[in-house]
Amino acid sequence: MSSYITERRQEEKDRRRTEIVEAAEALYKELGWDAVTMDSVAKRARLSRALVYVYFKDKQDLHFAIAARALETLQRRFEEATARAKTGLEKIVSIGRAYMAYSQEFPYYFDACARLELHAPDASGPREQELVCMQIGRRVHDVVVAALALGQQDKTIRADLGDLSVTSRVLWGFTHGIIQIAMTKGEPLAQVGISVPQLTSTPSPSFARCSRAPRRSPANPIFRRAIS
Repeated sequence: MSSYITERRQEEKDRRRTEIVEAAEALYKELGWDAVTMDSVAKRARLSRALVYVYFKDKQDLHFAIAARALETLQRRFEEATARAKTGLEKIVSIGRAYMAYSQEFPYYFDACARLELHAPDASGPREQELVCMQIGRRVHDVVVAALALGQQDKTIRADLGDLSVTSRVLWGFTHGIIQIAMTKGEPLAQVGISVPQLTSTPSPSFARCSRAPRRSPANPIFRRAIS
């Protein structure tokens, strides 16, 4: 009997927590994160402000919960993208395109991830919710690393990239930066004759140029290092 009661209580806690996160996420999507407050989240969830604080220490804690959802969605999109591709290089290009599509379909999730990267951990160390985000983030990069490793095996990706975990983060940083510029600098780009589609079409071929196993050429020392 006590086990049943404990399970029911946990189910109720999980349901309440989900309601709070979904309310915060809806407001994030509608208003942007800066306009979201704990009071507005409580009102949207039809819960007391005090109860929201029982589940989340502050707005930052709530942001971590949304960022975790954002990263889980990104992981699924990357896995779906790689499942449809064959070679390692094709998988990397598909991941780049999937990230672009993700930012357009879920701009608030993309923003949540961007804010997560800007967050500096507390002096006492990462919070529990932050650790969850870090774990999911590593799984996202694991998908990219697996594609890079496959590419090195099938000779579609250079063999001299070094630590593939580092390469994964370099590719992420490049694509993430391009997306941010496209989302915030559309008008300045147009003034110099660059359209957003032109800009956002750059990462996929860039992945190919950076990662493809080049043919040997005595005229280029970079090519000499690669495995054809």
